Amino acid sequence: MHAARALILADLAAGGVAEADVVSLVEESVTQRRWWVEQWPEGAAYVAGLVAQDVQDGLLERYGRWPVCPVCRTGDPHALDVDPPLGADPHWVCAEAGVQVAAVGSLGALPGFGTGRP
Repeated sequence: MHAARALILADLAAGGVAEADVVSLVEESVTQRRWWVEQWPEGAAYVAGLVAQDVQDGLLERYGRWPVCPVCRTGDPHALDVDPPLGADPHWVCAEAGVQVAAVGSLGALPGFGTGRP
């Protein structure tokens, strides 16, 4: 749980959106997923991707798309997806370009990854 939390917080910080209300979304998700893992311990390897998706959904409802795809420079801005949606070793992917962008927790390693609110 702590590792999943740290990965998502790293990606939020890389995008400049790790403000208190956004971090609260992470904490809410971790709390819910802790219960989920208690019910299904074999699912622990999936928590990072699930927390990423939970936070992404919460941000969409409150602010807009996150993380915005850094690969596609033209067209409408769109968010990256988590792949696999339920699996170990989740990555951020651009479904439009069909490319893997970064491992969840590694958006900060991308040169010039966005800043500011989603």
